[in-house]
Amino acid sequence: MEEIQSQSDNYRSSSSSASSPTSRVPSSNFFYLRKPGSLRQPISFEDSPEWEDTDIDVRVEEGGDCINVAATPVSPSLSKLNSGSLPSPPLPENAVVARKIAGASVVWKDLTVTIKNKRKYSDKVVKSSSGYVLPGTMTVIMGPAKSGKSTLLRAIAGRLHHSAKMYGEVFVNGTKSHLPYGSYGFVERETTLIGSLTVREYLYYSALLQLPGFFCQKKGVVEDAIHAMSLSDYANKLIGGPCYTKGLPNGERRRVRIARELVMRPHILFIDEPLYHLDSVSALLMMVTLKKLASTGCTLIFTIYQSSTEVFGLFDQICLLSNGNTLFFGETLACLQHFSNAGFPCPIMQSPSDHFLRAINTDFDRIIAMCKNWQDDHGDFSSVNMDTAVAIHTLEATYKSSADVVAVETMILKLTEKEGPYLKSKGKASSATRIAVLTWRSLLIISREWKYYWLRLILCMLLTLCIGTVFSGLGHSLSSVVTRVAAIFTFISFTSLLGIAGVPSLRREIKIYASEESNKHSGALVFLLGQLLSSIPFLFLISISSSLVFYFLIGLRDEFSLLMYFVLNFFICLLVNEGLMLLVTALWQHVFSSVLTLVLMHVVMMLSAGYFRIRNALPGPVWTYPISYIAFHTYSIQGLLENEYLGTSFAVGEVRTISGIQALRSAYDISSDSNSKWENLLVLFLMAIAYRILVLIVLYFHVGKNESTPKFFQCNQDTSNPR
Repeated sequence: MEEIQSQSDNYRSSSSSASSPTSRVPSSNFFYLRKPGSLRQPISFEDSPEWEDTDIDVRVEEGGDCINVAATPVSPSLSKLNSGSLPSPPLPENAVVARKIAGASVVWKDLTVTIKNKRKYSDKVVKSSSGYVLPGTMTVIMGPAKSGKSTLLRAIAGRLHHSAKMYGEVFVNGTKSHLPYGSYGFVERETTLIGSLTVREYLYYSALLQLPGFFCQKKGVVEDAIHAMSLSDYANKLIGGPCYTKGLPNGERRRVRIARELVMRPHILFIDEPLYHLDSVSALLMMVTLKKLASTGCTLIFTIYQSSTEVFGLFDQICLLSNGNTLFFGETLACLQHFSNAGFPCPIMQSPSDHFLRAINTDFDRIIAMCKNWQDDHGDFSSVNMDTAVAIHTLEATYKSSADVVAVETMILKLTEKEGPYLKSKGKASSATRIAVLTWRSLLIISREWKYYWLRLILCMLLTLCIGTVFSGLGHSLSSVVTRVAAIFTFISFTSLLGIAGVPSLRREIKIYASEESNKHSGALVFLLGQLLSSIPFLFLISISSSLVFYFLIGLRDEFSLLMYFVLNFFICLLVNEGLMLLVTALWQHVFSSVLTLVLMHVVMMLSAGYFRIRNALPGPVWTYPISYIAFHTYSIQGLLENEYLGTSFAVGEVRTISGIQALRSAYDISSDSNSKWENLLVLFLMAIAYRILVLIVLYFHVGKNESTPKFFQCNQDTSNPR
């Protein structure tokens, strides 16, 4: 501790001398790697623009729906952005003026989040954080990687992972309560978009899933969201995806994700990394758009890793984290003053966010170790004398003893001493409406995405044509029975195996479901029924086209009823296979692992289907029970052979005949019961239902479990020692 204090005093002494306008000398203890010849002088706050501390008068009106802020503190900007000199993106002609939104105040007090580790809640990701957000302002949670930014954001929004536990209190408009449906929006860092839809279509279907009422009433909400996120020029363009060579740029895709949450007109908007994978121009446009959104009254809270000087000037408040510790909370430029007071003044011509992260990011210690002995012609490239651990400790200690903490506590007390208006839950679309919307949307996707659907149909037709031509011209003699069995086995097995090509599309549908379910836009049963109803026309098209080609090339019995049974049997077989693929994809959640698992399962089912060895002759413990009974190939092939050979006979010599069942005994085991083919069809139908039920369970407990659920915790115990 004495060493830390002595090094901190050295920093403060160098800072005080550097901040004097008559003695602007570089700080000898805090160097930055810069280009040769560049200045390494700290900012003198005497040259910074002056600002006045504005007292905030918060009034809660009885019967109102928002907290009125009489005077919102406007942080002085390092650029001209905050002063309004930077023009906002122009609205198109006849644009609708953005509606005013009744924001809400959010307060978190002594918030501690721990992650479950080996049966004990031991790892504190966020440690005793406190802060507040006012309506119409933008508050950013900033810090290096793994500093607890996203965890704190999720804790405030009530969307922590099931393995996390929260201690402390969260107030919304002065009330301890969870955020009801529709009162807030949460934008994930990565949200799966539907590339085959235009921006307007995507937002329209999202509105249909979220909002109650008639379809025509949703158009105005969608247009408001498009204008709010400055997406008018892209409204009729495809979002783009794997099936398309071109799509929206990353910046516009991020704004589409935010617009999806705006259709509910939320009071509070949480955004995780809005500048993720954006260049400097897209990042600036994104923040200017969000600034305009905040000016309508919406409360904005988001996380950010790093920003440019222009973007930094747009923030109203900043919460700086490092290793779960709150190093500062307050106005953005007051954070610069805080760093200067702690002995870390920001050098000239350096971005404030770069300066903050340079001081508190422990990853720089590795660079220090590599560069400590490096020299060049332009100066010493050794790092600072104080490592980041000491810097973090100094900044934290300075913040806890500063007037900024007192100001935060005073504001928290003012915002929580009287309960404000309770945020009401907004109505949801009915389950029937959501099923219809998901079905229609999936049908539209199928009609547009040739790579996942129509190419699969073409490949299935080509495979059927190959099998049919190889086994064509068999005739109806006794010698053709074994070959026809091989043809039917090959057709069922290979077409089912080819269906694995649909795994990427199923994986994408599950990702879309997970994204929509996390915000309560959908549900497991709703998604499952919508996916089933939309897949039926496509699978039926595959079944009837392939069946007709195979049936007549092979030369099966020319009866309409037998042909219809063949089509129905193959269609239900495809339904079972689709359910199996959906189940495996939902379990693994990785395309490669799902494909490998499905290929292995299909090969095992093909081996036990009774073609390579008659079912009764298979080894009992594993291959007969249970594999041959859970292989859908067995029931499909058996039903098709019974459909073809029941009631038939073959001449053996000139006087003796044998039945079709007897002719098949050496090639395949089927029943002589006339109703057995319908029993096999019933088994296939029950298997299709069983797989869907298993998928429903997996979606509810496995996929949904990986997504956070709204949950708030209150704890009266000491948050410094959670148990």
